[in-house]
Amino acid sequence: MKESVCAFIGVGANLGFARDAVLNALADLSDLPQTEFLAASSLYCSAPIDSSGPDYFNAVAEVATTLAAAELLHALFAIEKRYGRVRTERNAPRTLDLDLLLYGEEIIQTTLLTVPHPRLTERAFTLVPLLELAPDIRIPGKGAAADWARRCADQRIERVDP
Repeated sequence: MKESVCAFIGVGANLGFARDAVLNALADLSDLPQTEFLAASSLYCSAPIDSSGPDYFNAVAEVATTLAAAELLHALFAIEKRYGRVRTERNAPRTLDLDLLLYGEEIIQTTLLTVPHPRLTERAFTLVPLLELAPDIRIPGKGAAADWARRCADQRIERVDP
């Protein structure tokens, strides 16, 4: 039997009922096959980066899974699709975005998937909730997440009540 891997998933939305979509998607993650939902960060609000549209609601979830990284990604795509996600252009506003941020200590580079997420170290909206769940976490190949978060201190992010 395959040993489970700890994975972190970024959850965000800024179209439609964005707050509800993030909260409901967090709940949906507990229904993933071969996956145990471990924790969710607080809910955060942040301004779009390299994009337009309304503010985003964001959170990070921690799961333990025996799914391979690509299988987990496809399961996340299926959840996005249920929420009406349409992939148009990069950084476009969206009804739901689920990003595989970290998959254990693995570094993965395929045409489908890059882990750690390629912009994880550039975004307060991923780093702040990730550090809430795992304050001492290290990003494979990059170092301490806390060091990267300090570099994003100028990005607006606010913790909000669910």
